[in-house]
Amino acid sequence: MWIKDIEECPEFVAGDGSLLREVFNPHKQELALRYSLAWARVPEGGVTRPHRLASSEVYCILGGSGLMRIDGETTRIAPGRVVYVPPGARQWVESTGPGELRFLCLVDPAWRSEDEEVPA
Repeated sequence: MWIKDIEECPEFVAGDGSLLREVFNPHKQELALRYSLAWARVPEGGVTRPHRLASSEVYCILGGSGLMRIDGETTRIAPGRVVYVPPGARQWVESTGPGELRFLCLVDPAWRSEDEEVPA
């Protein structure tokens, strides 16, 4: 059994500028998973950099509110919303508040740095 406490996962600035805590990644832990799971946050008023992943992603919004942009489409996001991001889609999020935007991000197949493109 693997149990993780989010607060014990080191937080770092991801390539897109979000604040990330990687929870599970089979490339870094001996887990029988295809996917990786991360807890992310974007401060109120913050915007992540547009980026693309070779993998698909699912965002499960836990707190805050914002805008999700995927390949030219924009939708409002808030707690309880779940968003699918297809592989190769150009995407980014904006935290419109109040408070920070918080979400779980599931990447399948599991996230690897070489599978992410964040233009300068």
